Amino acid sequence: MYKNLAAMALAASCIAFPSHAQKNEPLKVGFVYVAPLTDAGWVRQHEEGRQAVQAALGTRVKTSFVENVPEGPDAERVIRDLASTGHKLIFTPSFGYMEPTLKVAKDFPDVRFESITGYKTAANVAAANARYYEGRYLAGIAAGRMTKTNQAGYVAGFPIPEVLQGINAFTLGMRSVNPQAQVKVIWLNAWFDPGKERDAAMALMDQGADVLAFHTASTAVMAAAQERGRLAVAYHSDMRKVAPDAQVVAVTHQWGDYYTRRTKAALDGSWKTGKVWGGVKEGMIRVGYFGSKVPKAVQEEVLARQKDIAAGKLRPFTGPIADNEGKPVAAKGEALTDEQILSMKFLVSGVQGKVAQ
Repeated sequence: MYKNLAAMALAASCIAFPSHAQKNEPLKVGFVYVAPLTDAGWVRQHEEGRQAVQAALGTRVKTSFVENVPEGPDAERVIRDLASTGHKLIFTPSFGYMEPTLKVAKDFPDVRFESITGYKTAANVAAANARYYEGRYLAGIAAGRMTKTNQAGYVAGFPIPEVLQGINAFTLGMRSVNPQAQVKVIWLNAWFDPGKERDAAMALMDQGADVLAFHTASTAVMAAAQERGRLAVAYHSDMRKVAPDAQVVAVTHQWGDYYTRRTKAALDGSWKTGKVWGGVKEGMIRVGYFGSKVPKAVQEEVLARQKDIAAGKLRPFTGPIADNEGKPVAAKGEALTDEQILSMKFLVSGVQGKVAQ
């Protein structure tokens, strides 16, 4: 379903936009952030991507961002305001921004939009996402080696396929090295709520989890693990500043290259719509930043498996896989297709919990 960045020239739409390269004024590029800009987390990684664009293209571009914009009507208002004030390329990195982006794009056909984590496209709207689940699987290997209770906790935002992919891949990674491992999930129905994130982390630790993972936007889970002397997997960014003793490994997202390539395309008039779904191989997902408590042998094992994923030798969703109600999902040696992964609606065996409604 998704194609690599190099193949975007062959995407469905052939719409052409005027080049800005010959104009004296810089191309105005806008970014919309779903949470406040902090030192680490989802928004931080996209901000580093914006900074990479500015550093690479200098005076040819003028980038700006609006932070802490809730999904829904506020998002549409902010995106529309950016389009109305001369921004010709707008990045909207949050799943709930997809529909507002499409709506605004209809009214501004000369503006290019990049729906990050969205999956719908239009003539002037491209979609891009990363295979976060690849990093989750690798983090699961580390967690499986490090746990002493065989219990991990997972603080989850919303029950969309992307989050389910992460929970499932993390669990499969843990159980690939520790078949007794179990993962408990608490759903928040929020991306950024440090108070709720902390409460959920505390509850999971009270239930015996000695390693935590999360799919939310703050560092609250890492801080809770640090406070309680437990372990945690950092997500989005390296979070050792917050949890120097707790961090096992970090799953980091790398947006600078993609954002810079797309901005260059807008400048030279080659921008086209399409879909991208890149992972470890494309450099969009990376694991590393191991904590001091992680043995060298575990670090080497995780990095070796990362190379296997990059080389196509390891695909996290390869059977045998069953859901946590005992229903077979994939037979031994059978790998789920991208379409199956993108529409994931189940939790694998080893996960304690249900998909939130």
